[in-house]
Amino acid sequence: MKTYETLLRRVLWPAYEGGLRRRDTPRHMRRYEREQWLAPKEIQALQFERLKRLLDWCYREVPFYRRRWDALGIAPRDIRSMDDYAKLPVLTKADIREHADDLKATSLKASLSYKATGGSTGEPLRFGYTRESNDRRVAVMWRGYGWAGSRMGRRTLFLWGGAVGDPTKSHQMKDRIYNAVFARKLLDSFRMSEATMADYADAIDAYRPEVIVAYVGPLVRLAEWLIAEGRQVARPASIIGAAEALHPFQREIVERAFGAPAFNTYGCREFMLIASECEHRDGLHINADHLVVETLDGQGLPTHTGSGEVAITDLFNYGMPFIRYVNGDMATPSTARCPCGRGLPMLASVDGRKLDAIRTPAGHVLPGEFFPHMLKDVPGLTRFQLVQRRLDRLDLSIVRGNDFEDASLDYIRREVAKVLGDSAELHCHFVDDIPLTRSGKLRVTVSELVP
Repeated sequence: MKTYETLLRRVLWPAYEGGLRRRDTPRHMRRYEREQWLAPKEIQALQFERLKRLLDWCYREVPFYRRRWDALGIAPRDIRSMDDYAKLPVLTKADIREHADDLKATSLKASLSYKATGGSTGEPLRFGYTRESNDRRVAVMWRGYGWAGSRMGRRTLFLWGGAVGDPTKSHQMKDRIYNAVFARKLLDSFRMSEATMADYADAIDAYRPEVIVAYVGPLVRLAEWLIAEGRQVARPASIIGAAEALHPFQREIVERAFGAPAFNTYGCREFMLIASECEHRDGLHINADHLVVETLDGQGLPTHTGSGEVAITDLFNYGMPFIRYVNGDMATPSTARCPCGRGLPMLASVDGRKLDAIRTPAGHVLPGEFFPHMLKDVPGLTRFQLVQRRLDRLDLSIVRGNDFEDASLDYIRREVAKVLGDSAELHCHFVDDIPLTRSGKLRVTVSELVP
């Protein structure tokens, strides 16, 4: 199998992708492989050089930015540092919906491809991208997943969202060929239920993957089932959690069930892979040679401590550039230098969505990460979901295991009271199950308050 991996990665795929399809992905992969080992200051300089080039382009080619920056009296020549860059206004989903056509580069409009986000608020967002930016995103994805052992051609099982609609026979055939060449198998996570858990375990045993890549929600549910049933499956070399944050308490469950290290990643449909863990699994390396990733405080200013709102710029999507785009996520930056030696900056954690921060009448604001962090040590708590529907009330749904006792409930109430006092009531409910969302995710903290 190692021989096939090497043949695919070094000969077959470059010949197909770079030769037949005339894509630059193999060249980008080689460049990104080198750049990750640059010193932090070298990566910062490279990032800023690429950012300046993009800003100049936006001012010339993208009507939305030229109009907005002119109104503020800002020109690209004024951006001489990252502090200057931080003075540019952020881009919101509302901006994109309202000014979509003016956000496209005039000379590239006709050549754009399009995707849409799932739309967690019920409103999908459509965005355009260039072929180069897509090739680069694929290259960055292979680099980041490679840190977790997911190499091209390595036997990989995806516990992923299945296709919707009715794919054509030609599309189905194309998928089968692609999956065979890349040694991939897809299990549709959308069909997961208590009655089908054994089928998923059987499929893993039959395929014997070296790597499992999975939506975190279905992965955790399958892991809980394996533990509860005492079922063991073929052990992979590594597991990659995707589509949502893998919280520490979830990582422990997954690693216990599968007997393999689990890796956290952070991405979104607008940019694909944003950051991921290396072999040390102590924070996520940001793809800073490909993106600019900032964390912003409550006033919209860059912050290097504590949880902040994420703002992202794709340095290579010249077709429909997103400059300082706030995608609704929260993350905590890290100033640590990873012992792996990569010069890429790091996130300490991905903390969930900004919309799911918990607020109270007394002015408390807790990031969504608080409850997973606090509840990870509660004996007998197998699954939970915290929902806020009113400013003065929190509802915590708990799925209990055999070890859950009155003391567990007392601990939860005591820890919540420490941070919220009596400004909000905590109501605990014992339930048999907590369903995944329609997109196959398990949202552990949910705010239904209007922002």
